[in-house]
Amino acid sequence: MQRIGSALWPSLQCFQVYGANTNVGKTIVSTALCKAWRGKLDLSVHYLKPVSTGPLDDADVNHMAKFAPGVNTKTLFQFSKPLSPHIAAKDAGDIPPDLTVQQRTYHDLSEAVTKADVAIVETAGGVLSPAPSGSVQADVYRPLRLPVLLVGDYHLGGISSTIAAYESLRIRGYDVLAHFIFEDAEYQNSKYLTDFFLGNKVSTIELPKPPRQVEDAMKDLQNMQTYYSDVAASHAILEAVERLGHQHEARIKRLGEMSARAADTIWYPFTQHKGRRPEDIVVIDSAFGDNFDTLSNTMSPEASILTPAMDGSASWWTQGLGHGNPSLALSAASAAGRYGHVMFAGAIHEPALSLAEMLLQHHDNPRLAKVFYSDNGSTGMEVAVKMALRAARTRYGWDHAQEDIGILGLRGSYHGDTMGVMDCSEPSTYNDRIEWYNPKGYWLDYPTVIMRAGRWFVEPPHGQEAAFGNAQSFDSLNDIFDLRRREDAVYTRYIEKTLTELRDAGRKFGALILEPVILGAGGMNFIDPLFQHALIKAVRNRPDLIGTQKLRKPGSLDSWSGLPVVFDEVFTGLYRLGRFNCSSFLQAQPDIVVNAKLLTGGLIPLCTTTASQDIFDAFLSDEKADALLHGHSYTAHAVGCAVAVDSLDAMMQMEKTGKWDEFRRSWATDEVTGEGCWSMWSKEFVTKVTNKESIDGVFAIGSVLALTLKDAAGGGYNSLAAQGLHSRLLDIGDKGWRIHSRVLGNVLYLMTSQITTWETLKNVEQFILESVN
Repeated sequence: MQRIGSALWPSLQCFQVYGANTNVGKTIVSTALCKAWRGKLDLSVHYLKPVSTGPLDDADVNHMAKFAPGVNTKTLFQFSKPLSPHIAAKDAGDIPPDLTVQQRTYHDLSEAVTKADVAIVETAGGVLSPAPSGSVQADVYRPLRLPVLLVGDYHLGGISSTIAAYESLRIRGYDVLAHFIFEDAEYQNSKYLTDFFLGNKVSTIELPKPPRQVEDAMKDLQNMQTYYSDVAASHAILEAVERLGHQHEARIKRLGEMSARAADTIWYPFTQHKGRRPEDIVVIDSAFGDNFDTLSNTMSPEASILTPAMDGSASWWTQGLGHGNPSLALSAASAAGRYGHVMFAGAIHEPALSLAEMLLQHHDNPRLAKVFYSDNGSTGMEVAVKMALRAARTRYGWDHAQEDIGILGLRGSYHGDTMGVMDCSEPSTYNDRIEWYNPKGYWLDYPTVIMRAGRWFVEPPHGQEAAFGNAQSFDSLNDIFDLRRREDAVYTRYIEKTLTELRDAGRKFGALILEPVILGAGGMNFIDPLFQHALIKAVRNRPDLIGTQKLRKPGSLDSWSGLPVVFDEVFTGLYRLGRFNCSSFLQAQPDIVVNAKLLTGGLIPLCTTTASQDIFDAFLSDEKADALLHGHSYTAHAVGCAVAVDSLDAMMQMEKTGKWDEFRRSWATDEVTGEGCWSMWSKEFVTKVTNKESIDGVFAIGSVLALTLKDAAGGGYNSLAAQGLHSRLLDIGDKGWRIHSRVLGNVLYLMTSQITTWETLKNVEQFILESVN
């Protein structure tokens, strides 16, 4: 796999020249800078024009060679027609893919490290001009994230085009170091733009216009040579190149200091800080697509100090449409400019309304009617618990001041770190030592799904074959999820027996709370979907088992029965497992569902708690105190809602247009209906890795891959069995890139985004297989 990431070498100052428009003098500015570096500072200079159109005689590399002799020049893709690159490439019948342009640009710069002190990469046309593929060139070069020298437009209308170009670069995460513009007495663009850029902490360098072209070729050549000699020796240019050198050095110094400064000031989540060294902290300079650009441990002058690392945790499960997604960034900027943040109580704005209607439509659940907004999964689950408990108390007439009302759940469940939802999980590493923790519930055992030696198994909890039956073997994941053909009598007996014992002991419950299919932070446990189906069915069909004989609206699709059923889909919802939600996996619809993580494609915190009309009605009263008195200052933040609408729409379009069909075919899902379970991780790879000696079991579904490593001590959250594999994946070796995974005891998990390509994953899978060896 060709390494692609931000390009930053200690010994090579590297800059990219963008223009606010065509015909603004990018090549003239590049030539003047190169001549200054080459002449006055005696630096070796490399000039790269990745894409060039027009006759070779008029190519910018020839202009550079003519007026800045001694500068090494190169063009990667030359198209003869003087047209936009996307048209010229099509006319030539040779359209290089974006990845090829990125790879060859990076490769050329990496070769220049041993030959040059400075490199200039000059673009073609304006900031948003198309590349040969038709993609906007600012997006094509973004993975390299070279610091930008922006050449402004001195023509009429140039103020607008220059500011628009600057904002287009900033919204894509570029650092604009300097603005160059030619003098113009008539329009005085430079005067206005100097003040504008000063306000944005970007210096403006004003240059004299080059002399007008004359008919006498020799005289014209002499005029240009004199012009470049004067400009390259001018105070403005020499000050600019000196400042650019300082900025290059300062960036490297700043990156090198970040881990030590962070160790002094940051209290990290889920981290035992005793013995933790600053060098254990990963310094992330930027991120794009599936990758972080991380500071390398190698500080060799000839090696890039930034190394791409696949974001193998999808940034704690949030990343869906790639880091630095320009479409989502634009959505956020648009909503920020339109609204900023506006208070939400008793008000409505378009993004919040659009998102609520979209969720209700695509959940396709007749039970759901109302959407409540909060900021993250933990608080969204707090809201869900409040809703469910109130609905149960209201219906059954319980006195919560006199009776303990708990929740039903599964062992190893995790719903967040706020105090209320911590009480909804059994004692564990996450909550057992928290001073106010007071578990309020009962958590059932369950059978799990795992692949071993190429076959799928449903296995009972250790030592509980009598209650759950013996392990069962299946040919495919689809067979496990074919609930209509499987018998749930054993599970039903266990569930009903447990509920009867709890009822007879006087226990009362106000909700059944489930993480559908996979228990995430609790250890990446893949639950037999038939068990969760049977549990929901027992609670709804046998309300007598949870302390009441009342059964409201038997068989109704829009009213809860027994207990409100809450799906915590913070992790598993919204295409994480390949589907919009988890209801079809379990053949059951929730009364309340909580969504976060993928909701905004990884860009901004937002959570929704969507509930039935019955749940909503439980809060209706003549008393204000009976309302759901919950909220926070940024409820239904307009930026988050706008981004969520576009994020969900993008993923739904991916599903509709078959973007994941190649992954589906690997798992032999039905090509006509699209039904069946599949994963972005290939079936061939998953089967191979299950046969590795150190691997106890594996599962893959949707974008999730979990590897359980053998541990003679029994595993669990405090196990160190997966640390070795975790370290090997981070060790770049001769690969030039690394994989950033996450560990839960003896389980190591990885997650793709929803835009990860088949080609990328094949390389990642090979790296994992080698690392497991």
